[in-house]
Amino acid sequence: MTRIRGEITIDAPVEDVFDLVADERNEPRYNPRISRAVKVNAGPVGPGARFMAEPRGGGYRRAMAMTILEYDRPRRLHNAVRASYLRVDGVLTFQEVPGGTRLSWNWDTALVGPMKILSPLLAVVGPAWERRNWVGLRTFMESRASGERRRG
Repeated sequence: MTRIRGEITIDAPVEDVFDLVADERNEPRYNPRISRAVKVNAGPVGPGARFMAEPRGGGYRRAMAMTILEYDRPRRLHNAVRASYLRVDGVLTFQEVPGGTRLSWNWDTALVGPMKILSPLLAVVGPAWERRNWVGLRTFMESRASGERRRG
């Protein structure tokens, strides 16, 4: 098991950051490693919501199933991700701070099956990959807000 932790501050209201992140269908908008994400069960985004996401790269497309286990808007999301090669269980926390929202992540990750042999590599590259995801979110949200301010 590899633990991946970090945090980033995003110049946006905490509710906006939470809502965008909680709906997995938004991830392709800020994470270039995800090509597509769909919600696969009925009802609103909340506890029990399930999504399928298709990652890019590696010459293959392997769907990942994501389930929201805990949904405490706008403070906390607990998600589980399952794929044939990966298990992730983790929490995202959202805190209003001067300058916007502090988003923190704390993931327990494990490669499984034939990919398990690459586990030492996950400990090295995983934190940088995860940080890149959230920097992409910050860039997306802040550029969108900047555009709205210019139009307003």
